[in-house]
Amino acid sequence: MEPIMQVENLTKQYPGFKLDHVSFSIPQGTIMGLIGENGAGKSTVINAALDLIHKDEGTVKFLGRELSSDPKRIKENIGVVFDEINFYGTLTPAKIGNISAAAYRQWDESVYKNHLKKLQLPPHKEIKTFSKGMKMKLSLAVALSHKPKLLILDEATSGLDPVMRDDFLDLFLDFVQDESHSILMSSHISTDLEKVADYITFIHKGKILFCKPKDELLYHYGIIRCGTAQFGAISKPEILAYRKRDYQWDVLVADKEKARRKYKASVVDNASIDDILLLYVKGDQVK
Repeated sequence: MEPIMQVENLTKQYPGFKLDHVSFSIPQGTIMGLIGENGAGKSTVINAALDLIHKDEGTVKFLGRELSSDPKRIKENIGVVFDEINFYGTLTPAKIGNISAAAYRQWDESVYKNHLKKLQLPPHKEIKTFSKGMKMKLSLAVALSHKPKLLILDEATSGLDPVMRDDFLDLFLDFVQDESHSILMSSHISTDLEKVADYITFIHKGKILFCKPKDELLYHYGIIRCGTAQFGAISKPEILAYRKRDYQWDVLVADKEKARRKYKASVVDNASIDDILLLYVKGDQVK
């Protein structure tokens, strides 16, 4: 099937930062986790993809079409949740529903009311009185109620308590049960992505380091923990990243079972998404 979203050579130059020819695609029916340290370029990717900022180079296609070809119709099929709500504080969820009904041809008021009820959002209370979590719930309810095929979430679970984050993740999994639906989920909370993501795209200093199935990272990647002598014996092509901590070397490898068989004098641990990100960001690569 055609990818629901395809990014090719996306480039944006700022003073001191460059989003550098970023490319990845999101298959239909999947959740793509976009990870990277603060300032890596995650939000720039999302803003440029949505034409909220001008891109210097590259194309972004939604179901094979660029947003500029028919922005109103294509945006009907994209639900967006940022980490801050963009509605006036004096509005109520009910009034936001009326505004959204006028803005979206696909708006479904019954779906919206069901989400408000399920998420325990009072329809006639001004949103300036809402907590951060309630505002995020409202943004998600709006995004889901115009029947999008793609959800784009920019740090949508940041600042939420663990129980509320878990409720959000359940909604995301429900959304992609329809295999024509997909999610692009930018987050620095790697445990959320470990729960729900199918793929992980890792961006670092404006460049994509890898885009891989999450299960490949969690089930195959590992960290060799060893001393200096053992580190010197590790085959250099096997080293993805490494870091020296006091008298120990931590070495990221793509095949932990092979490393366990080959380097029996060293400990080889499983690698979490956090471990992988930390070693790439804080560690070094073999030149």
